[in-house]
Amino acid sequence: MTETFPLRRTQCCISGGGPAGMMLGYLLARRGIEVVVLEKHADFLRDFRGDTLHPSTLEVINQLGWLEEFLQLPHQRMERLQAEMGGQEMTIADFTRLPTRCKFIAFMPQWDFLDFLQRKAAALPTFTLLMESRVTGLRVDAQQRVIGVDAMTPQGALQIESDLVVGCDGRHSTVRALAGLQSRSFGAPRDVLWLKIPKHANDPAWSTGHRGPRKNFIMIDRGDYWQCGVSIDKGSLPALQQAGLPAFLHQVAAGAPFDADRLASAITDWDQVKLLSIRIDRLDHWARPGLLCIGDAAHAMSPIGGVGVNLAIQDAVATANLLAAPLQRGVPTLRQLSRVQRRRTFPTKATQFLQVMMTRRSGSNKRPPAMIRALGRWLRQRPWLPFLFGRLIGVGFRQELPK
Repeated sequence: MTETFPLRRTQCCISGGGPAGMMLGYLLARRGIEVVVLEKHADFLRDFRGDTLHPSTLEVINQLGWLEEFLQLPHQRMERLQAEMGGQEMTIADFTRLPTRCKFIAFMPQWDFLDFLQRKAAALPTFTLLMESRVTGLRVDAQQRVIGVDAMTPQGALQIESDLVVGCDGRHSTVRALAGLQSRSFGAPRDVLWLKIPKHANDPAWSTGHRGPRKNFIMIDRGDYWQCGVSIDKGSLPALQQAGLPAFLHQVAAGAPFDADRLASAITDWDQVKLLSIRIDRLDHWARPGLLCIGDAAHAMSPIGGVGVNLAIQDAVATANLLAAPLQRGVPTLRQLSRVQRRRTFPTKATQFLQVMMTRRSGSNKRPPAMIRALGRWLRQRPWLPFLFGRLIGVGFRQELPK
């Protein structure tokens, strides 16, 4: 005898309560579409998640009428991205001339951003968020069209029937795997180790950006602490751990504005060193009948430029703009679902191309100092470049605004 489980009906079921899932859920629900978002964790509290909100995302917030309220949340602002090259501080990207309301990047803990979206969405009668709930299987009909999901919730197994399933569940997407969607990897020779270094009252006013003689040390001002990233060869963490934490911290100190003693006082255990395994990949097809993947589930990004969250938000806005009307009429066709990929392919490919080029160039520390100094002089002789890079990083290759 086949076991039966409680059944729920909705128009759109979204797997993943991250930035893409929560933004898409809100945008569809405000158009009167019934949405269920499944989030596998009990809350949004996780360290070192993408919390770089670019002017493009802040413009979406502005268009929704939330900006003044949103900017009351704790955050830090960065109008220019700095880097140290050949011992000299340089502006790599300048956001002050962007055609957006906010001409800066905002650094905000992702849980604050998601809590804000949750509060806005919860006020809509057609929005439902199920925490500690995850997709365990896809429901398909005789024609192999996805017609819903099997889920596990705190109350037990649940079957959800829906006109559309959207995978927003990140680079290790369960939905993508269950759907059998194939991806292409573009390689990433580096990983990043994240550290928290408490601020001292006498710390200089260091700028956020890349620092150190090999540009392999990243600093982000988080208010009462520095979030620091150390770029390492992919897969080299076990060897670093075997050599010991003191040796690792001495290696970090060689390229950081902190000495080894200060690092040792802040980092006393390997548990305080968080690995971000970098991968850059992209699905060949983002959709199959009844199902669509967006954000990292469709295209995993490198942390270079902090673009991942913002591309995911742009995907969500484009998806809502393109699919709200088809969902209001009934079941979107595969052709309608594929319009999302067609619209978002160019900005995705262009951004990943730049990331791959930058990752390959920064993957080697063998570049001679004279070449670094020459590159620095070349950049300083072209004062328009920071504004161009500011446009590409801050707004991207195609801006999406909610309808």
